[in-house]
Amino acid sequence: MYKVILFDLDGTLTESGEGITKSVQYALERIGKPEPDLEKLKVFIGPPLMEMFMQYAQIDEAAAKQAVEIYRERYSVTGIFENAVYPGIENMLAQLEKKGYILAVASSKPEVYVRQILDHFGLTRYFTEIGGSELNGRRTNKTEVIEDVLKRLNMDKHRDQVIMVGDKEHDVYGARKAGLECIAVSFGYGTEEELKQAEPLKIVDSAEGIVDFFA
Repeated sequence: MYKVILFDLDGTLTESGEGITKSVQYALERIGKPEPDLEKLKVFIGPPLMEMFMQYAQIDEAAAKQAVEIYRERYSVTGIFENAVYPGIENMLAQLEKKGYILAVASSKPEVYVRQILDHFGLTRYFTEIGGSELNGRRTNKTEVIEDVLKRLNMDKHRDQVIMVGDKEHDVYGARKAGLECIAVSFGYGTEEELKQAEPLKIVDSAEGIVDFFA
């Protein structure tokens, strides 16, 4: 029986695409790799930024590090608030909390931004732990973030009682590598094809669907 539910942030709790893609676009323009189509930049939502800049712009680690710094120039001031909570999310969190579940966040986004976003939307109070990466590039891998949150919750020896909720394949694979099952939401940024291929425990279509799973 599950006792702890770990949530991804981008594409699971909040619709953060506008702020992320516009900040990526800003960084790519500055490093001489402009991309006018914001839709194409949605691949940046979720995975570690360094990896994505290296892969997408075909640049080395040093250039990618610079791109991340430029990205944060815009994101930390403007992009972080180009964001919205998905419908039904707060009600879902309140219902799960009432049922006695321990709720936590495990995001590849820097923890300082995760906390700022949750504070901004008044969601911090629902979470026992909030985990993310560090600004210096440490702990950006999803499995590393999950492992860190499990330790903080003293649940690293009770993984069968913990489940992840995310919207992309790296959430499913990251959870699996940490020994956890994962529920995927279809309303985020993962494609139907990538989610089916990742084989989560279940795919749900709404915040209400998450509550129903734990009914």
